[in-house]
Amino acid sequence: MEDLSDTPSVTAQKVSTAKQKKDTADQAFKLGNTKDALKAYHEALMYLLGLDKNALQSIGMAAKPVDGSSGEGKDKERTEALAKNESNYKAMFRKGKALGEQGFFEKALKVLEDLKAKNPSDTSLVDTEIARLRAIDNERERVHKQKMKGFLNKAEKKGASISDDVEPVAIEAGFIEEVKE
Repeated sequence: MEDLSDTPSVTAQKVSTAKQKKDTADQAFKLGNTKDALKAYHEALMYLLGLDKNALQSIGMAAKPVDGSSGEGKDKERTEALAKNESNYKAMFRKGKALGEQGFFEKALKVLEDLKAKNPSDTSLVDTEIARLRAIDNERERVHKQKMKGFLNKAEKKGASISDDVEPVAIEAGFIEEVKE
């Protein structure tokens, strides 16, 4: 049989190495180098492969897909992550980004401005994201205005007004006769 007395130290060593890889990935993500960040996150997860999930949750490294989607479930996860740790800047950034992409620009701006105030080292990254979301919001607004432009004047563009299509209805006088059975 295998000696399991050193199992906790092996687990602790793997978790420590994974934390270092995760920190490296976090720094790469902050610098905008997503390729290196994903690589480092992957390496961190490989160190943790097969370890107890409770150990992973204790350090905040639950394995989750990195697909950039902004669904309601992910929004709930971000909110829960922020409730557990209000200084989770990555979760704040992702929440602001997701809100902006869903069309809630004002809410996204509030979250991102709050992030800038709490973590000044991310100011350039946050400013870049705000500019990107503002451009998306302006384009969305432009498309909406273009679609709604002149919708009340469509009948006039066709050469006839709406009232020309309707003929007046003549109301004939009459009476109601009571029928007895």
